[in-house]
Amino acid sequence: MNYAARVIDLHKYYDLGEVVVKALRGVSLDIPEGDFLAIMGSSGSGKSTLLNILGGLDRPTNGQYILRGQDVATLSDDALSEIRNQHIGFIFQSFNLIQQYTVLENIEVPLLYRPGYPPISVTDRQHCIELAGKVGLGDRLDHKPFQLSGGQQQRVAIARAMVNNPAIIMADEPTGNLDSKTGEEILNLLKALNREGRTIIMVTHENEVAEQTRRQIFMKDGLI
Repeated sequence: MNYAARVIDLHKYYDLGEVVVKALRGVSLDIPEGDFLAIMGSSGSGKSTLLNILGGLDRPTNGQYILRGQDVATLSDDALSEIRNQHIGFIFQSFNLIQQYTVLENIEVPLLYRPGYPPISVTDRQHCIELAGKVGLGDRLDHKPFQLSGGQQQRVAIARAMVNNPAIIMADEPTGNLDSKTGEEILNLLKALNREGRTIIMVTHENEVAEQTRRQIFMKDGLI
């Protein structure tokens, strides 16, 4: 079996001076390619810490993280950033759009951080326009985030996550700031990406959202 990601005996500690917070206490998890995984748990359970490490946004204190066959736990910051840019797309609860940028410019942002920092080409721009159309925003290319609904902003975030054709999508509460109807539309977009072969790893606290994924894990006190 091919794995998108594997973590082995993963620990993450935060030294706050007088106290050490043990966010992860020995997590091991295999995520096959094409999985659609929901990570659930109460606040403080370690689910966001695990997602951040899986996304290369944080590093484990101890343990292995094997991303698409490569152990990335000990890579330099630059090497980790390059791998993150090539293999992973991110979708956040708060959208994290650049407010002064248009829809098209927001979708283009990950292209600015490719290895070697090549300029955005005509082909790149056409690709971004096609992604905007794919998420239903082909007629909103020149709009700024403040001119969009929450659901439309999350659609921009999904298109942005897809721009480098990543194998893995990390979604942190992607429906958390949306009404139920709009949340269902966003979830349907993620399910469509999964059917195309993308691996989706999603943190959610909503049972009705998690039930629509292929698999769920529950975290408590830094353990699965």
